[in-house]
Amino acid sequence: MEKEFQGKIALVTGAAQGIGEAIVRALCERGATVAVLDRQKEPLERLSALLTERGSRVRAFPLNLKDHEAIPQMVTRIEEELGPIDILVHAAGVLRTGPLATYADEDWNELLAVNVGSLFHLSRAVSARMIPRRRGVIVTVSSNAAAVPRMGMGAYATTKAAATMLTKCFALELAEHGIRCNIVSPGSTDTPMLRSMWLDEQERGAQQTIDGSLPAYRTGIPLRKLATPEDIADGVLYLASERASHLTMHDLRIDGGATLGV
Repeated sequence: MEKEFQGKIALVTGAAQGIGEAIVRALCERGATVAVLDRQKEPLERLSALLTERGSRVRAFPLNLKDHEAIPQMVTRIEEELGPIDILVHAAGVLRTGPLATYADEDWNELLAVNVGSLFHLSRAVSARMIPRRRGVIVTVSSNAAAVPRMGMGAYATTKAAATMLTKCFALELAEHGIRCNIVSPGSTDTPMLRSMWLDEQERGAQQTIDGSLPAYRTGIPLRKLATPEDIADGVLYLASERASHLTMHDLRIDGGATLGV
């Protein structure tokens, strides 16, 4: 499996840090050519330069995914510069917490635009090119929050539930064209997004996440540890590989048992 993606071209969003960066590194290690896309231009270009120096074929394509009209043009540019996209991994996402009764319109609109809207426009643009080729894989990084209600995370959970169902519907419609679409749903993963939710010192924040909170109706993590970005990347690469050639519409939950298999 060392070079199982040799000759494949992958597009990864949310690639500048966290889970997206781990996915990019893992794809490069296994031989893929990777188009990395993120709104954070400087860290994206640093990652691209670093991996290129190490012998990987990586190209940075900075883009704010809220600009839905720019997405089809970006997909065209990537295919013109790198070749046909074989794998789309949508790992980009934003989180804004707060009670729904007082949730800001600006935050709601941003979550919808990035977590759902950009997924729709990217999947539509990429799958339109995959259909004539009768091959391709789409993997959406969703969240285990899509499966259970979360206090203070209602907007995020709602958009992730929409992303999960949107991917399954793409999968159903694209199956006849030989295109597989699956979901990876992480639980609490040690990323900048998770750490931004910890109000006190980092070590205590991690332990509180692992322990859960009865007043917030949140279970802890039965495996007693946070996921790493590499844990999630492993699941994404499996679903993107030929080892998962008969899997589509699947939601792979990687959360240490936090949602109790719901």
